[in-house]
Amino acid sequence: MGEFLRPPVTVLPENALVPDKNFIFPPPNQFTHEVSKPQPFYFTDVQEGGPPNGQLEAGTKVILLVHDGGDYCRVADGRGLYVQTSFKGLSKL
Repeated sequence: MGEFLRPPVTVLPENALVPDKNFIFPPPNQFTHEVSKPQPFYFTDVQEGGPPNGQLEAGTKVILLVHDGGDYCRVADGRGLYVQTSFKGLSKL
C-alpha cells in the first residue's frame, strides 16, 4: 500500500466553538421564514458589539422564535443553531 500525506494539524481558537446555549435539541423541523440574502449572525446580543460569529446563507430556512419589533430577532435553523440576526433579511414562508 502506498504512502499518503496528512494535512497539517490546526487548532481552532476558543471562539470557533458554538456555545451550548446556542443549540436547540431536537432541532426544529418546521420553519416560518427563509433568509433572503447572506447575512451575519451573532451568538450574543448585537448590542454587546463585536464581529459576527458566522453567516446564514441565502435560502436557509429558519423558525422565528423571538422578535420584539426591532431590527434584530432570534431564529433557529434546521441544525438547531439558535442565533440573533437581522429581521429585515428574512422573508415569510
